[in-house]
Amino acid sequence: MTASKNTASGEDDDDSGESRGISVLRNGLAVLRCFSVDQPSLGVTDIAAKVGLHKSTVSRILATLELEELVERDAGTKRFRLGLGVIGMAGPLLADLDVRRVAYPVLTELSRRTSETAALMVWDGREAVCVEQVPSRHQVKHTTPLGTRYNTALSSSVQVFLAQTDNFTARSLLMNGTIDHPHLDEVAFDAYLARLQEVAERGFAVNYGETSLEEVGVAAPVTDHRGIPVAAVLVSAPRFRISAEQVTVIGEAITEAAREISSRLGGAA
Repeated sequence: MTASKNTASGEDDDDSGESRGISVLRNGLAVLRCFSVDQPSLGVTDIAAKVGLHKSTVSRILATLELEELVERDAGTKRFRLGLGVIGMAGPLLADLDVRRVAYPVLTELSRRTSETAALMVWDGREAVCVEQVPSRHQVKHTTPLGTRYNTALSSSVQVFLAQTDNFTARSLLMNGTIDHPHLDEVAFDAYLARLQEVAERGFAVNYGETSLEEVGVAAPVTDHRGIPVAAVLVSAPRFRISAEQVTVIGEAITEAAREISSRLGGAA
């Protein structure tokens, strides 16, 4: 009889643990669902009121979600918004992202025109994240799967995004290691800032085998109706197929594609 009771007790414990796990998951999902287009930024108190949980419980949930990059916190206001980790998880469901939707036909044409992989990148303040791509028709190619992240200073997409920021922000990201730059010192930093200025003036950035000997990347910024950078168009290709002269041709094609996407978003053509 005793053995039977212990077995039953064990089953009850398992059921109880499973129930608690489901409850925690539901609470986490409830917190994520609080964010909306009308309310993209929320404080702990706001969220606690919406989901009917104590603020300490909500704070713990948000801390876990932040670690997984599903939410991000504004350092100034301490308020939260959805993080780009959500995009990384839900790559196949990104059809409702406006910039992705309007960019896709342009990326398709860019890939056809260059014969290489064309991708769309967005910036989460620390990394460039791939949210769309059209692969090259070549058997040997470089691809950028949805959710791929880049935080290397010499990556062309990272250069594009940093070229749109002020020097203080770029310095902070580089000096605290958020953006990876090997052998960074003051001389290298000044040279990198000069490079970013060239990117801003030229309209596109180049990574010619600098992060990978086998790969070339060229990227250009996309702006919205306010003139604010919201994405970058990236073309990536095997280095053996791209000469220095072809980089310029790809740069012109990618800049034209970025302008087309910007125009579709209401920006200047």
